Amino acid sequence: MLLLLPPSETKRDGGDGILDLSALSFPELTAARAELVERVVELAEDHEAAMRALKLGPRQAAEVDRNRALREAPTMPAIDRYTGVLYDALDAPTLDAEARAFAHRAVVVHSALFGLVRAMDPIPAYRLSHDSRVPEVRLRRFWREPLSARLAATPGVILDMRSEGYADLGPAPAREGSVFARVVSVEADGRRRALNHFNKHAKGRFTRAFVESRPEIGSLEELVEWAQAEGFRLDLRESDRPDAVRELELVA
Repeated sequence: MLLLLPPSETKRDGGDGILDLSALSFPELTAARAELVERVVELAEDHEAAMRALKLGPRQAAEVDRNRALREAPTMPAIDRYTGVLYDALDAPTLDAEARAFAHRAVVVHSALFGLVRAMDPIPAYRLSHDSRVPEVRLRRFWREPLSARLAATPGVILDMRSEGYADLGPAPAREGSVFARVVSVEADGRRRALNHFNKHAKGRFTRAFVESRPEIGSLEELVEWAQAEGFRLDLRESDRPDAVRELELVA
């Protein structure tokens, strides 16, 4: 099973070593990563243009400096690099060695800069979002085909916990075993309501339980059963479109 996470706008500082694109998983993406890193570094040379392209406010000016130093910046595992509500709930630095090893096999983060990266892939801090404007690059057109192809080649269950903006950069395949997750609450009258802040928190808690438990999941039914045993409610939703990815609701 593959659990697919969104990145976070916020990143932890520090690390060691420097960026080595050949050390990242999914080597078929290396050339695209190299091109985009080059363009992002070039953009950062024009501070004002970078501020506009990245949609940054005055207090976020240091993010441009991060991008300018991408090639020499220290790296750390992706699962440790990201911060924010989801990653704070996941609390990856406190996972034991077995959970972290399992996470590297089963958890992939979708980065706007690096494409798909596995949990322990070493990456620097950077600033680039799914809707950032990089000169001569439309991120949707740039990433959609290679990421969709890579996900389509992934066997077994795919649980897509990305935001819709990132899912649109590289859709998961519309096939049996591939589902897009939404976090909802169920009101007293039975109506379902999408969540915002608690959406990310629930995804982080779910991911932590997943990597700590290290289940062998071979079908969506097994995923639902495992989740129930761990205290999570997953509801599969049927689609009337045969070409659409099925949806799964995580009830928080």
